[in-house]
Amino acid sequence: MSKPNILYIHSHDTGRYIGPYGHAIPTPNLQRLAERGVLFRRAYCAAPTCSPSRAALLTGQSPHSAGMLGLANRHFRLRDFNQHIIHTLKGAGYSSALAGIQHLSGRRYHGGADDVGYDKVLTEDRSQTHIAAADFLRSQPQAPFWLSVGFFETHREFPTEHAVNPNYAQPPALFPDTPGTRQDMANYIAMAQILDEKIGHVLQALDDAGLRENTLVIYTTDHGLAFPDMKCNLTDHGIGVALIMTGPAPFSGGRVIDGMVSHIDIFPTLCDLLDIDEPDWLQGRSMLPLLTGERDAIREELFAEVSYHAAYEPKRAVRTERYKYIRRFDGRRSPVLSNIDDGHTKSEWLEAGYAESDIAPERLYDTWLDPMERVNLVGSAAQAEVLSDMRARLDRWMRNTDDPLLQGHVPAPPEAELNDPDGLSPRDPYLPS
Repeated sequence: MSKPNILYIHSHDTGRYIGPYGHAIPTPNLQRLAERGVLFRRAYCAAPTCSPSRAALLTGQSPHSAGMLGLANRHFRLRDFNQHIIHTLKGAGYSSALAGIQHLSGRRYHGGADDVGYDKVLTEDRSQTHIAAADFLRSQPQAPFWLSVGFFETHREFPTEHAVNPNYAQPPALFPDTPGTRQDMANYIAMAQILDEKIGHVLQALDDAGLRENTLVIYTTDHGLAFPDMKCNLTDHGIGVALIMTGPAPFSGGRVIDGMVSHIDIFPTLCDLLDIDEPDWLQGRSMLPLLTGERDAIREELFAEVSYHAAYEPKRAVRTERYKYIRRFDGRRSPVLSNIDDGHTKSEWLEAGYAESDIAPERLYDTWLDPMERVNLVGSAAQAEVLSDMRARLDRWMRNTDDPLLQGHVPAPPEAELNDPDGLSPRDPYLPS
């Protein structure tokens, strides 16, 4: 078989809140994609914040190793664009094209593509992303190619005029079932439907061009929903992501894989699939043994991090099959409200006193008995051995990856646009430079 084309489709802030993960959110095109391919039930991002998450996936390493400590639209940038996967694929004969968001350089969400090094930038207009991608596919591009299709959906601001009735919307389990949270979720569902329609437009073009049989389609998102305690948080509500891969065997059959995988595993998986030598900076593991059925698991642990989002909020986490350990490094005991997107749910939480919440500097959760990650076991004598093990795992990873937090406060670029961690909203004025 010739080398497959790779169609990489990615959305903003979607978590696992789509139909194929069992939610009452009509996304029929993503459902069909999953039923043709492989759905990973336990996929996680390496950072629940936009640019660091994408940097990890596309360079196959932790965000701090890639140098991506904050948001591209706030003047953070990848340390070495040559580590982007398109350059490794170019050495294997691939061309590259971008439609829509790339989020690794430039002030705008969809700006600065030339820094990355794509052969073709089809559009940076987020309203035209699906159209430009479909036109590219129907043009019968020379194979093999990597096509990145980056959607703004399902980032806030959600649409407010739509046909989704909030009376029948179910908010995520973290939140009270109130008219406000139902309206917030209905607005999200409406945008998820728009996302699915646009993805369907691209997939139809793939079929029309006769390219489906030799194209690997990868769909994922950067992190969890843009709701409190989800996006920018290291619980599974923030780092749990959808991941669907569909294409020639072993990416077929309507299968589900339960083994834990990280976004940083996608790059080495493609190297393994295409018989490309892995670059020496990769930190992930090939998922092919999971896909072929050779193994049920490829990793005992995975890691995630936040340094900067709208504001500085340094924290790190390790997750095993059962346990999650999170450590904060800024000395705060209260939420960083400027790292939470505004919306109905945030407003209701603030009215209920969320700003005065006490957040422990260390947290340990048993994700089997406490999947909502609400009961902190750090003080439990029965879990002392687990806590010691999880602390050691995180410390070892931070040393092995030369995490800058080991040296204390992590500075931002001089030109970075940052909010005050004590502020109320990411819309507040930036801190003085």
